[in-house]
Amino acid sequence: MKPALFHRRALLCAAGLSLAAGMLPAFAQGSFPSKPIRMIVPYAAGGSTDQLARAIQQSMSETLGQTVIVENKPGAGGTIGVDFVAKAAPDGYTLVFGNTGPNAVVGLMRKVPYDELKDLRPISTVAITPMILAVPADSPAKTMKEFLAYAKKNGTSLNIGSVGNGSLSHLSAEYFNDAAGLRLQHIPYNGGAPMMTAFAGGQLQAAFVTGLDGATLVNSGKVRYLAVGTLKPTDTVPGLPAIADDVPGFRSSAWFGVLAPKDTPKDVVDKLQAAVATAVARPEVRKMFADRNVEARSSTPQELDKLIRDEMAQWGPVVRKANIQM
Repeated sequence: MKPALFHRRALLCAAGLSLAAGMLPAFAQGSFPSKPIRMIVPYAAGGSTDQLARAIQQSMSETLGQTVIVENKPGAGGTIGVDFVAKAAPDGYTLVFGNTGPNAVVGLMRKVPYDELKDLRPISTVAITPMILAVPADSPAKTMKEFLAYAKKNGTSLNIGSVGNGSLSHLSAEYFNDAAGLRLQHIPYNGGAPMMTAFAGGQLQAAFVTGLDGATLVNSGKVRYLAVGTLKPTDTVPGLPAIADDVPGFRSSAWFGVLAPKDTPKDVVDKLQAAVATAVARPEVRKMFADRNVEARSSTPQELDKLIRDEMAQWGPVVRKANIQM
């Protein structure tokens, strides 16, 4: 090869490498996402968790510039869908729209195929919903104080329903029994719809519900809310006193949020967190949540991690004392 030709080719090669090297950082920063993102809902379509996930789906898609696909993988109390994501590639393209159940408390009652703290990386909360003590509309108890007196007088002849054994409504009922010195008999149902049907049919004397479960029957006049499971009254459920006013220290709320596989890179997590926060801040999302007595609330990954740890610390003693197993 002639020296001049060799020299020219070398210069062209060097220039190409230099150009490529200069482009790499910008490309790397802007490369995520480059394809659609799957957000796994570990429950059936149409349920409370599914509704909240779909509420932020469009906004996240717009912010990220890629379609966010909501995919339902129900089963085993939400643990099948969570396990699927825990074992997915940590690239930000497979997320779980989780909640208090499979991401914090189910593992306190039975073995699950993932570690809630080690196998998933929190991104952000989306919503917080306080548990609400509800009674039939024709209950003789019109206030929290009246209900406590009524329940103590009737002992084990009164019941309290839940959406299933080991659910947060079940844990809340056992916690309430212990904290208030009651002996309400637990009746588990297979989900919110059957429990609310039993309520309407006069088969239940009380239950802990969320605004997502109870809205229809409250609006129909068949169920009445007595008090809310926050330490103080909250605008999320306006007009209700706190259970803690009469049962000191009582608190029970559920969270919903987005998590990724554990080794998802920080820059990807940051982009996803920003997209969730943008969605949660949208007026139409906040109104939809408020109409269902749900607080729209985003968080940092660190705040969601702390929330999960705090829940484990709160509910672990309740599970052990009541010997709750699944």
